[in-house]
Amino acid sequence: MNDSEKPGEIADNAKKIILLQLGIGLVIAAGFFLKDGSWAAISAFYGGLVSVASTTMLSRGVNRASVAAEKSAQTSQMILYLGAVVRFVLVLALFGIGLGVLELAPLPLIIGFVITQLVFVMMAGRQGRKKQTDTE
Repeated sequence: MNDSEKPGEIADNAKKIILLQLGIGLVIAAGFFLKDGSWAAISAFYGGLVSVASTTMLSRGVNRASVAAEKSAQTSQMILYLGAVVRFVLVLALFGIGLGVLELAPLPLIIGFVITQLVFVMMAGRQGRKKQTDTE
């Protein structure tokens, strides 16, 4: 971790991404509401919330790993690897609950998840590029 990546800064960036994901999730849900009704909107928003849950878990893991890195790089690395496994299982479980238990509409759920996940990827990439140009 370099000096520009303080845990507070990481948390602030994560909050911005999560709020943007929630906003985009609401827009997607509104679109599905207008096109297919309330059940499709609920399904799409649920998909967005699955992505937000994954982002939240990632943020918490990165914060814990950055604190642990000061003591042991190996512990920090283990926290990140275990966090990836937990996020994968979380997403699978939430999809299972949404599709199997709640019987949400599959297509809106997946679209809501994919688009909000793309928001995360684009924003994280943008912040990474910004940091890279700031250090040069």
